Amino acid sequence: MALAHIVGYPRIGTRRELKRATEAYWDGELPREQLEAAARALRLEAWTRMRDAGIDLVPSNTFSYYDQVLDTTAMLGAVPERYGGANGAVDLDTYFAMARGAQRTGLDVTAIEMTKWFDTNYHYLVPELRPGMRFHLATTKAVDEYREARAAGIETVPVLIGPLSWLLLGKAHDAPADFDRLTLLPAVLAVYREVLAALSDAGARWVQFDEPVLVQDRTPEELTALSGAYAALAAEAGETQLLVQTYFGDVDAAYPALTALPVAAIGLDFVRGRRNLELVRAHGLPGGKFLAAGVVDGRNVWRNDLDASRALLAELGTLVGPDRVIVSTAGSLQHVPLTLERETRLDQELRSWLAFAHEKVEEVATLARLADDPEGAADQLAATRSALASRRASARTNDPAVRARVAATNDADYARAGAVVERRRAQRARLNLPPFPTTTIGSFPQTDELRRARRRFDDGELDEAAYEQVIRDEIARVVTLQEQLGLDVLVHGEPERNDMVEYFGEQLAGFAFTRFGWVQSYGSRNVKPPIIYGDVSRPDPMTVRWITYAQSLTQKPMKGMLTGPVTVLNWSFVRDDQPRAETCRQVALAIRDEVADLEAAAIAVIQIDEPALREGLPLRRSDWTSYLGWAVPCFRLATAGVRDDTQIHTHMCYSEFNEIIQAISDLDADVISIENSRSDAELLDVFRRFSYDKEIGPGVYDIHSPRVPPAAEMTDRLRQATAVLPPDLVWVNPDCGLKTRRYEETVPALEHMVAAAQALRAGAAA
Repeated sequence: MALAHIVGYPRIGTRRELKRATEAYWDGELPREQLEAAARALRLEAWTRMRDAGIDLVPSNTFSYYDQVLDTTAMLGAVPERYGGANGAVDLDTYFAMARGAQRTGLDVTAIEMTKWFDTNYHYLVPELRPGMRFHLATTKAVDEYREARAAGIETVPVLIGPLSWLLLGKAHDAPADFDRLTLLPAVLAVYREVLAALSDAGARWVQFDEPVLVQDRTPEELTALSGAYAALAAEAGETQLLVQTYFGDVDAAYPALTALPVAAIGLDFVRGRRNLELVRAHGLPGGKFLAAGVVDGRNVWRNDLDASRALLAELGTLVGPDRVIVSTAGSLQHVPLTLERETRLDQELRSWLAFAHEKVEEVATLARLADDPEGAADQLAATRSALASRRASARTNDPAVRARVAATNDADYARAGAVVERRRAQRARLNLPPFPTTTIGSFPQTDELRRARRRFDDGELDEAAYEQVIRDEIARVVTLQEQLGLDVLVHGEPERNDMVEYFGEQLAGFAFTRFGWVQSYGSRNVKPPIIYGDVSRPDPMTVRWITYAQSLTQKPMKGMLTGPVTVLNWSFVRDDQPRAETCRQVALAIRDEVADLEAAAIAVIQIDEPALREGLPLRRSDWTSYLGWAVPCFRLATAGVRDDTQIHTHMCYSEFNEIIQAISDLDADVISIENSRSDAELLDVFRRFSYDKEIGPGVYDIHSPRVPPAAEMTDRLRQATAVLPPDLVWVNPDCGLKTRRYEETVPALEHMVAAAQALRAGAAA
């Protein structure tokens, strides 16, 4: 019998129950017991659905209150000293302090650094590593959740972030330059062995270790460490079988070491890992291991081609043995929405092309049934074939005018007219800003009143005129507040926007939208990615009306706020029937039209955010040149049509720029704002060493934390910045948009930020 396996599962709940429960707990409105009860209900619902669908290997310990890497950090007791360390158990408040920072009586701490989980829009909390760290078992979450499922009559596979991945995803703190993270592996393994022994004693038949770092370039020393780690774990496993799971790409050079591990199964991604099949063809799978074959996409929403997957599974069966293939997802389903069941507003044709987490579980179970009985799922096969034929034949996916316009672009469309120095001179004459100009990244807090008004408008309870008056009033409030605070370049606050990608997609042709298709981005922050199903164009202006209204309220410069083409692409579910580069160029031309209209409306500063540019970088260095070869030109295609005196800004957050600084410079934006509040000025040194010649706004405080930094702390950050950057190129801003914050946090934080800028101006004038 073919086994069916799910790598991981969404934890937010059908109605975002986890978000509501955790935020109520943070606000002191929900007791811990009720938060824990909500978590148990979500876990049971997930396990039951997978079990009832016919999944044999149901994952547990994929639930998290915030982040699975932070869960592992807590399990290992790897709590930085500023949170009080962790000599014993890590409690929930310490856990959330690491995730969000904390500011209360007797405690004022910043959060752990947060960055992107490989090339996804999910964020993880970066482990802080230092020489000589000690580890101990500080949480029993993995064992507790296995027992919880078993008590409900459901056998599960506990899932752990693998020890090598946890170490290599971490960053050294207070360590010499030659510090080798692998020196910590023996101490880390001691805790993993203890957890594995406890799971084995509890009766776990399988334990899954996720080692996604194996789809990146790895050194021989790291692969040797991998082999030693799993030799130690296998010795502790007893009757429990071990599965080492990879995802997001090819394992390439790691394949020999991976397949030689003394484990029962390995998991490979056959969706994004297109070369994995060649590896299996060339080398087989030694030792009679099981192969968990990831054939159902865990990252995109298109319906699986069951016929193609059956053929792939059949070939794998001939290569490794038909009874050795486990039907699986190509990664965790946490990266797709939970279910199509509530999406009644999607038209039936488009809906038939899609599969969310619930539907993908059914696809895995169907493929497992088909492996045993080729005639056992005739109805599912017929429905899939019909849907795929409908999509291939649909005229709505193809717009000849859009394709002709992309084909007609030339080199001049990708280049600004003036050089950087000439543009800076023209922009400073037009804007007349003080040294260390202050601004924000774009959004202001989305209040309960705004969300309620948007929901009522969406449900037809509020007419368009009344809703637009709400937006006008909020813009006026935000503009007045910024003038009172003394900011130099203002924003309109984006009260009309539900999300920085969804809002634009709603106004572009070729996009579709869900009502409930939420996906976790980090913690309690969920997003609803749009679906790009067809050729993209801009029928009408998208932002000009609100930006020009905001500009009419002030004499100070007002930024036009747009989302860049690469971010629109990477934060959407993108069509898979043409190259991503082609879709990105279509989006870039649509954004270019909006930039031209903003400039024509006398908007002097236009920000085109590209936080996802670095995120989309392929996981193998050998693939970087190809990606950057179209991603950077797409940004330039969107921005290059403006005059010299129009200032183009971009924003990037939570990105490692070291290795792509040339590409960042090649974007040719006049001003870049970056995250710098959690990275201890690490990013700034990259710009210094490169001799970056554009203006930079290093974020001086962390908006992902409710903590309000004092003005002196921000002043120190700015002084650090001016120690490595030319002072006349430095801007002052938060590290990201303020949408998720509250006004009671935002106002004092911005007051302190303006005071910090004024302190540096006074110092410069002295």
